[in-house]
Amino acid sequence: MNAIVRPSILVGCAAGFSGDRTDAAGSVVDTLIARLAQGAAEQRAFLIFETLAERTLALAQLRRRADPEAGYEPLLDAMLRPVLARCLTHGIRIVSNFGAANPRAAARHIARMARELGVPVPRIAVAEGDDLSSPEQRALMREQLGERMDGLTVVSANAYIGAEPIAAALDAGAQIVVCGRVADPSLTVGPAMSHFGWKADDWTALSRATMAGHLLECGAQVCGGYFADPGYKDVPGLERVGFPIAEIEADGSCIIGKADGTGGLVTEATVKEQLLYEVHDPAAYLTPDVVADIGEARVTAQGTDRVLLSGVRGHARPTHYKVNVCYEGGWLAEGEISYAGARAEARARLAADVLRSRLPGLALRVDLIGALSVFNDDAGRALAAMPDGGMRDVRLRVAATHADRSEAERLGREVMALYTCGPAGGGGVRSTLTPRLNTISCLLAREAVPVRFEMVAP
Repeated sequence: MNAIVRPSILVGCAAGFSGDRTDAAGSVVDTLIARLAQGAAEQRAFLIFETLAERTLALAQLRRRADPEAGYEPLLDAMLRPVLARCLTHGIRIVSNFGAANPRAAARHIARMARELGVPVPRIAVAEGDDLSSPEQRALMREQLGERMDGLTVVSANAYIGAEPIAAALDAGAQIVVCGRVADPSLTVGPAMSHFGWKADDWTALSRATMAGHLLECGAQVCGGYFADPGYKDVPGLERVGFPIAEIEADGSCIIGKADGTGGLVTEATVKEQLLYEVHDPAAYLTPDVVADIGEARVTAQGTDRVLLSGVRGHARPTHYKVNVCYEGGWLAEGEISYAGARAEARARLAADVLRSRLPGLALRVDLIGALSVFNDDAGRALAAMPDGGMRDVRLRVAATHADRSEAERLGREVMALYTCGPAGGGGVRSTLTPRLNTISCLLAREAVPVRFEMVAP
């Protein structure tokens, strides 16, 4: 190990996606403060917010197009304001990807927030390099993607960068690090690298911190949220489910727990489920920091709501970054109408047939909510194979995409016309029209994606 011998660090997660509960941070911060008071003098605590997904980032780019000061997490104020002063007072440093498409604007907003709260403006750094907007980088992506790039109106292109700029910013004294598209576990790896002094090739330590970050990154999932299934996997107090806190040791091993006084639970089962969540190969979980191997990982209960993860191994990190390119994909039109009572399902099916006949230029996705929706597919094969089951409460949903807005708008008008054009008894029409974003991915060599940080406040 190349680690400096230091006490463990505490990393609490207060959001698992954009749109997560904004009151989660309070109980996490309260718990971090209490544990700092009980721990060693050099113990440090960090608060992370994980708020990005592929579509989230593309939508943020669209907001930035409309307003140069927008493009960061829209719930930033609601998430951070209630806990910002307490974090600064107690030395809890904050790391998040809530910068999205505009980390510098997010940093400016946080500085304004601090001034409004009457606390000293913190040292805020932005981690950069993920936004691949230079002509040279676009040319490299064109080489990788070939003719798939032809004719695309690119909205965003971002690399999944890693923990190194986060660690460097913390080493330089940043109290808050605002990121764009970093890999989710890197929000945890960065603080661990900085605190313990790990080298960028300490694959064992990095892999263990990566899996700690993987357990944290989805917020309340590991505390029973995504786990809950009544009568099969019961979770107490789900309405006040807690958010997770990891205690990470100098060798990278960790104990996962949750905020004090909250609902939910942390058990071997919840940790195992989250450990495997979105992992394509347990022996080779690819991240920009390391290739983690959980093939021999061990999950061991350490008491109530405390689970030890150990035995994770690591291998050299990939030579390339993953890149997502989001581009304009036309328009998504959706329409809904309800049918109830005798022969409701038959009337809903007839309504769908009417729409197919009147909209031959649109490939309709048809769902019968209450009879068949989740297990249907865009081609309607499951719906066609399922006989009319005589459901008495059915909501018809139809959807289609089209490059031409005016063509997509026809769907909403035709659903509305079903009110009086039949079949009988339809009601509760609702329709929407949404710009559609599509994604393609490629790999770029690390040397083509220079990463860095910059201190932007105070």
